Amino acid sequence: MSDILELNDKIKSFNKIIKVSGDKSLSIRWVLFASIANGISKSHNLLKSEDVLTAINIIKKLGIKVIQRKNVCIIYGKGLSGYKTNKKITLNSGNSGTVGRLILGLLIDTQQHVKLIGDKSLSRRDFKRITDPLKKFGAAFKITGKKYLPITIKGTKNLKPINYLEKKGSAQCKSSVILAALKTKGVTSIKAKKSRNHTELMCKYLKLPIKIRSRKNFDIIKVSQTKKIKPFSYNIPSDISSASFFIILTVLTNSSSITLKDVNINPSRTGVIKILNLMGIKVIFKNKRIYKGELIADIKVKTPKKIKAINCPVNLNSGAIDEFLIIFLIAAKAKGVSYFKNLEELNQKESPRLKWGAKILRKMGIKTVLTKSSIKIFGNPHLDINKKIIIKNYLKDHRVFMTCVIAALSFGGKWRIHNKNCFKTSFPNFLNLIKEIKK
Repeated sequence: MSDILELNDKIKSFNKIIKVSGDKSLSIRWVLFASIANGISKSHNLLKSEDVLTAINIIKKLGIKVIQRKNVCIIYGKGLSGYKTNKKITLNSGNSGTVGRLILGLLIDTQQHVKLIGDKSLSRRDFKRITDPLKKFGAAFKITGKKYLPITIKGTKNLKPINYLEKKGSAQCKSSVILAALKTKGVTSIKAKKSRNHTELMCKYLKLPIKIRSRKNFDIIKVSQTKKIKPFSYNIPSDISSASFFIILTVLTNSSSITLKDVNINPSRTGVIKILNLMGIKVIFKNKRIYKGELIADIKVKTPKKIKAINCPVNLNSGAIDEFLIIFLIAAKAKGVSYFKNLEELNQKESPRLKWGAKILRKMGIKTVLTKSSIKIFGNPHLDINKKIIIKNYLKDHRVFMTCVIAALSFGGKWRIHNKNCFKTSFPNFLNLIKEIKK
């Protein structure tokens, strides 16, 4: 069976109501929190992507019982110190930076050596940014080339609270430190550049000892030791990163509209919506409500009459970090030159996404100017592709693949996209929903 997806036709106008998969960030965090809770937790609409299954496989290897049925996942938590690490074990984080970094925070007190490995892509990503603060708690590490997987951690029972400055806007690193702090006597103080706050909200919902003071560009977070975490049920809302592919497809398709049901619109994740608004695209939130600390809504969008170029404010970067590849597609159709800067974090993802964004646009016939941290995109409102485009060797980055699918459906051309199964990392029913919209 070929591992290549071929697309040759533009999508026709549509008017659809759909529901995308459960939120990946929340799914992974629920799995990890449920594993250290005292008792049985259940979730509905848990995302069954490769990254979430990786998290489940890791906690199972650490001695946690998990039962998966069609629509429900049940985890039998064993408390904060319930992981079985009485012998040397190896945990495989696959492609998931979130799982790899967060599990290291939870292994901060392990008494045996635990080895963490990952796939080719993850093994090129910087883990020093999280091993450095975890060392300050008292954990010891063996690290490949000072910052890469494989990593071996040996924790300690004599954990010391730390002061931690997170200045990259990495929710993964911040979350790992929060999880480690929950196991540590005393108060850990975190000054973190604004980023996703799902871990903090879950802590607050579970009434864990965490205090947050919000500042303009940073959050000050104080975390104390907890003895016990109560088990909890969670109906996972839909993922805005997954929803964004269909929002952008609608924007780029003539005379179309879409409604996306029950989407997590946490303000730390809606940078993509704010950017679209600045580009003249109206996105409507309907039926807004709070669910276990998270803001949920139905999202409605129609094809706009025109798209404006943007000099993108850098304060929106962290809230749209996973969506920039498809935002670049919007800029490709805008009238004028769009400028996105301070995006070096994009190159710390599954692939160097800033470079890949420029590469895809150039293949489409769009002029770009690329630096290490910025991109200028010279939009063409009349873009219509009539040539053959081949996409391969992109480290199986799921967002590169899905961006190319949206580009092919929106602008035409004959596309051959390799590694057609890599989207299952984050959005296993992506192509099924595409088929549903095309009906």
